[in-house]
Amino acid sequence: MASRHLSRSIAMQSLYEWDFSGKKEDGLDKIVEKNIREYGPGLEDTTFVWQLIKGVRDRLSKIDKIIEKAAPEWPIDQITIVDRNVLRMGLYELLYANKEEVPPKVAINEAIELAKTFGGESSGKFINGVLGTVYKEIEEKK
Repeated sequence: MASRHLSRSIAMQSLYEWDFSGKKEDGLDKIVEKNIREYGPGLEDTTFVWQLIKGVRDRLSKIDKIIEKAAPEWPIDQITIVDRNVLRMGLYELLYANKEEVPPKVAINEAIELAKTFGGESSGKFINGVLGTVYKEIEEKK
C-alpha cells in the first residue's frame, strides 16, 4: 500500500474514532498516535497523516457547512460516521491542500476508494456525488 494511501487510511480511522467518541478536544492526538503505531508500523514519514488531521480539525465547522450545502437532504449527524469523515478529508484535500501535491481528481478518487474500503455499499457513490458537486462549483467559479 502506497504511503499516502496508508496515511489517508490512518487519518480516516483516527477521525472516525474521534468523531465516534464525541470529538473530545484533547483526544485526537492520542488516537492518531495509537493508530500510527497499530496500522502504520512501516510508515516512515507521518507528516501527511498529521497534515490531514490538523487540516480537518482546524476547518471542521467550515467543511461541515460545505457538506450540508452540497448534500442538503442529508443532515450532517445523519450521514454515517465513516462517510462523514471521508467527506471531511476529501473536502480538505479538494479545497485547502496543495493542488500540485494532490490534484482535485486525485483527492476525489482517493476519497471514493476510502469510502469503498471502510463504508457501506453505497458510500462510494455518495462520496462521489458530494465531492463532484463541490468540484463543479469550484470549476464554475474559475
